[in-house]
Amino acid sequence: MFQDFDEVSDPSKGRERVSRLREWLAEKGLDGFIVPRADEYQGEYVPAHSERLKWLTGFSGSAGVAIVLANRAVIFVDGRYTLQVRDQADPEIFAIESLIDNPPAKWLKENLRAGTRLAYDPWLHTIGEVKALSEAAEKVGVELVPVSINPVDAIWPDQPKPPPQPVEIHPIEFAGELAKDKLARLAAAIAREGATHAVLTDPSSVAWAFNIRGSDVPHTPLALGFAVLAAEGPHLLFMDKRKLPIRTEAYLTQLANLRTPSTLEAEITTLAKGGAKIALDPVLAAERLRMLIAEGGGSVVKAADPARIPRATKNSAEIAGARAAHRRDGAAVAKLLCWLDRQQPDTLDEIAVVTKLEEMRRVTGDETQMPLREVSFATIAGAGPNGAIMHYRVSTASNRPLKAGELFLLDSGGQYQDGTTDITRTVPIGEPTLEMRTRYTLVLKGLINISLLRFPAGTRGADIDAVARLALWKDGLDYAHGTGHGVGSYLSVHEGPQRIARTGMEKLLDGMILSNEPGYYKPGSYGIRLENLILVTPAENLPDGDIAMHGFETLTLAPFDKQMLRTSLLTRDELHWLDEYHARVLSEIGPMVNGEVLAWLENATAPLPRDEKD
Repeated sequence: MFQDFDEVSDPSKGRERVSRLREWLAEKGLDGFIVPRADEYQGEYVPAHSERLKWLTGFSGSAGVAIVLANRAVIFVDGRYTLQVRDQADPEIFAIESLIDNPPAKWLKENLRAGTRLAYDPWLHTIGEVKALSEAAEKVGVELVPVSINPVDAIWPDQPKPPPQPVEIHPIEFAGELAKDKLARLAAAIAREGATHAVLTDPSSVAWAFNIRGSDVPHTPLALGFAVLAAEGPHLLFMDKRKLPIRTEAYLTQLANLRTPSTLEAEITTLAKGGAKIALDPVLAAERLRMLIAEGGGSVVKAADPARIPRATKNSAEIAGARAAHRRDGAAVAKLLCWLDRQQPDTLDEIAVVTKLEEMRRVTGDETQMPLREVSFATIAGAGPNGAIMHYRVSTASNRPLKAGELFLLDSGGQYQDGTTDITRTVPIGEPTLEMRTRYTLVLKGLINISLLRFPAGTRGADIDAVARLALWKDGLDYAHGTGHGVGSYLSVHEGPQRIARTGMEKLLDGMILSNEPGYYKPGSYGIRLENLILVTPAENLPDGDIAMHGFETLTLAPFDKQMLRTSLLTRDELHWLDEYHARVLSEIGPMVNGEVLAWLENATAPLPRDEKD
C-alpha cells in the first residue's frame, strides 16, 4: 500500500510539545516562533524529517502555518482545511485563522505589540513571504528574528533522518528532450535576465532539467536537491551522493559538477563574493539564499524559476505519455466503479474502497505497459459528510461506512512513468435525493463548459474561472477552492504556475495540463466534485472567425454517473458533449476491459435520454 491510514493526532502530545517550544524560546530571549508547513524546497509534500507543523500541532494538511507565542497560539489554514484542522489541532491550544483572509503578515499587525521578538527559520520561508512579514512587523514595531537553529528540531527527540532514496534517470522516450539541451535553454534564459547564475530550488525543476526522478517525498517522484545553473560555465548540482547509483552518478557528472548539500551555503557565498548576479524566484526561493548572497556582496536578480514554463508546456513525448497513462488509469477507475456499483450499502467503508482502487491501478495493463509507480496523492475517499471536507484524508479513526442515501466522493490519481493522473467522481450509494442530483448536474455543467471553452492567446486562468461557477452562482451556490491546478509529467500532481482560479495570473499556453474540477460541499451532509484533466491545444482559426482560438483536450477517461443527472438542466450543447465524451470513453478504454466490466461500461456510457421528467 502507498497510503498510510493511521493519521491520528494526540492532543496531549500537542500540549506537551507546545510547552517545550515555549520553554526553548524563553531561554533564547524570543517571544514567539513561526512554524510553516514547509521545508527548504517549498514543495507541497515534505519528507517525514520536515513535518514540523504536523508534529507540533497534529494538523496534516498540505498548507498551513502556526505562530506560537508565550501565552497564545494560532494556526492558519485555507478553505480546503477548515473542517480538518478542527479535528486534528487541539482547540484549547490553537485558535484557527484563515490563511487567505487573515494571513500571518496581516494577523501580526493586529495582534502583536511593539517590542515582540518573533523568530523564524529563513530556510522555511520564501523571499516574498519574509518581505510581507517584515513590512508588517516594521509597521507595528515587532522584531522579526531569523534563527540558525530551528526550535522545533531542537525539541524533537526522535526526528526522522533526511531521506536517502536512490535517484533514477528518466528515459528520453518519456522526457522527450535531452537534459543537455534543456540546460542549454535554461542557461540562455538566465543570461536574458541579466544574471550570471540561477538557483533552482524547486525539486520538480531540478528533476525536469536533469531528467531524473526519485522518491524522497510521498506521492511525487522527486530527488531532493538544489542546482545552481550558470549562464556560462559549469552547473552545480547539490545532492546527497549516497542517493546516486553508479550509472546515475556517471550520467549526472556529464551535466554538472556534483556537490554535497552541506556545501551549498559556502558555494553561494563564494559566488557572491566573486560578484555573481544570482537569480532567485521570490515565490519559491528560501530567504536564507537571499541573505547569503547579500552577506557575500553579490547581487540578487529577482526572476521566475527559468524551468517553470518549459516544464509546464509539455512536449509531444510527454503529451503522448499523458494520453497513454490516462487510458490505463481510466480502465482501472472503470473497474473500480463497476465493482462499487455491485456492492450493497453498509458493506464497505472508505478504506476498503481506497485499497481496492489501488489494487485496480496496480493490475491494469500488461507487462508491456507502464505499471503504477505510486499514487499521485493521498486518495480522498469521503462518504456522506466526510465528502464535504474538501481535502479529507481517511484514517483508521475517521473511516466511515458507505451508507444508503448518501454520496461518496472519490478523488484519486496515479504516478506512471509516462504520466501523472488525477480524477474525481462522485457516486450515489442507493437512491440520491433531488437536491443531490440538481447540484451534481450544476457542478457537471461547470466542468462541461470549461471543456467546451475556446479562448484567445493571452487568456489566464483567472479569466475563465467563473465559467465553471456560473451555473452554481445562478442558484446561490459556490465552492471554496480553485477550479483547476497544473499537473506535471511524472512529477507533481499540483504543478505551477498554471491554474484556473481567481488568482491564476499565468497565461494558458499550448501543452499545459490542468485539472478541471468544480464542486459543491454541504457541511455535515455531502460533497460533490467532478474532475477531468485537460490539455491546452494550439490556437487554430475557426470557421468565419477573426481570431485563432485555443481549446482544451480532455485527457481523463471515465464515465459520469447517469443516475445523478437531471438532463433537463443540461443544454443541447452540454448533452452533446457528454454523449460524445462517453462514446470516446467506451472507444478508448472498452478494449482494455472485458466481461461484466465491459457490460457495465457500455451501459454507463450509453447515450442519454432527452425526455427526462423530474
